[in-house]
Amino acid sequence: MAALLEALETQAEARHLRVLGGFHPGPRDGAPEGCATLLMIGPAEPGFWPAFQASPEFSDGAPDPLDRWSKRMLGGWARELDARAVFPSDGPPYAPFIAWAKATGRVWNSPAGILVHDRAGLMVSFRGALALAERIALPPAPPCPCERCAKPCLSACPVGAMGPDRAYDVPRCKGYLDTPAGKDCMTRGCAVRRSCPLSQSYGRAEAQSAFHMRSFHPA
Repeated sequence: MAALLEALETQAEARHLRVLGGFHPGPRDGAPEGCATLLMIGPAEPGFWPAFQASPEFSDGAPDPLDRWSKRMLGGWARELDARAVFPSDGPPYAPFIAWAKATGRVWNSPAGILVHDRAGLMVSFRGALALAERIALPPAPPCPCERCAKPCLSACPVGAMGPDRAYDVPRCKGYLDTPAGKDCMTRGCAVRRSCPLSQSYGRAEAQSAFHMRSFHPA
């Protein structure tokens, strides 16, 4: 069964996607009916962004280009596998993607309060999930990378909008993004996410981070 997971990982990479973890859902996890293995799917860095830029969704001027690209790529793959694709934008009701991510054992709450992944760091994001009827053998969960980290994320936010034991202060964050100093986060990506050592080695293009920042805080 390990060979099946490796094959799926290869198929994901061919579509500029990446398997970022998986788990075997129980009756209380909210997975699709009949799902024995749920795989969390994110962009494959660094090749994802050039592939998305070359897609018709990127340039057709219609709303939600990344969601539409994700549904075409992941949805088409799911149909080939006789599986089901689930997307964060589907709803309401919305699938519990944060709970699913943590259930993989490869995603945790970081010291700054946002999710961190064992490979993608604070740049982790999910384009969807793949619900399979087969129960696939999954590797053991790795240790949380924050345990051996100097935690630069705790002091990286210029206005202290993120931190331990408090909610993310979205108005403060967006207020800063409207200032000249906030241009750095708007064009290069969130300073907190960039501060993570794992994020720095993951290969996300600054143009991709800028795209996400514009979606988060349109001009």
